[in-house]
Amino acid sequence: MSMRDANPARDSVKRRLIAEFGWTRSSYWLISAFAATLFLLGTVWWPLAEEYLAMIDWSRPLWIQLDWLLIGVFLAMSLLIMAGADVKEDLWILVVGLGGGLVIESWGTQTELWTYYTLERPPLWIIPAWPIASLSIDRLVRILNTLVRPLRPKVFPILYWLILPSFYMLMLHFVWPTLDKPTTWVALLLSALLIATTTDSRMAVLTFAAGTGLGYFLERWGTTRLCWTYYTGQAPPLFAVLAHGMAALAFWRTVWLLNDLRSRASGSGAPLARNLGQIRVLVRVYVDLRSLFTRMRG
Repeated sequence: MSMRDANPARDSVKRRLIAEFGWTRSSYWLISAFAATLFLLGTVWWPLAEEYLAMIDWSRPLWIQLDWLLIGVFLAMSLLIMAGADVKEDLWILVVGLGGGLVIESWGTQTELWTYYTLERPPLWIIPAWPIASLSIDRLVRILNTLVRPLRPKVFPILYWLILPSFYMLMLHFVWPTLDKPTTWVALLLSALLIATTTDSRMAVLTFAAGTGLGYFLERWGTTRLCWTYYTGQAPPLFAVLAHGMAALAFWRTVWLLNDLRSRASGSGAPLARNLGQIRVLVRVYVDLRSLFTRMRG
């Protein structure tokens, strides 16, 4: 068979793969940007990469020394961010993930809830992982949304009010030693506002689940390799895994608000509903709780 005869079959397989994975022109842009970011990080922070490579024992087979968990996570995230990519929509997710990741890492490292092995507070090389994870979670939510279609809609409000308040209590317990830090109180307030004002329980539950699922593997890798360590010494603590779900929920709501504001600015969207009375009540509760906890700690 000549090469000319084989080409149509090869093109057919290629088209089938592209359709199966949902790749678009934006997919290649995103994976290229991802690869360029990794290259830039490796170049700027070469001493860290060199330190990691120094741990390889070249007298032993390389394949048994490879970090297969890290490789698996990178491959999974690479495939996920390419699926159904749209640069215009994904740009907002990337921006929110980058900014939100910086805020979260700054809070956690400054309050010493967790510490990186480099002792940076926070290390800038970890921040780009957040927008990539945010894109991956967005794709996971799409998959979950398809899988749970047979479930009745009334199931999701029940799940929401079982999961999110439980997480908040766990969060309160975990951050208790840092209640003297203003940033912890801000984190508690924002989490309470987010939980109390979310209206789409279906997407909220799916987003929380997707973030938690991906978060487990990220936390499992980071804590068992001692890249970062939590003050509890757990590898990883349950809160840290679930916190990825909460972060994903916060990012999703932020992107939704930005898109809504953009639609309003263009005159094509409905007005953004704001329950100012509810927010005032929550702020009052926050002030009262802070005063109560201050007295309890004193």
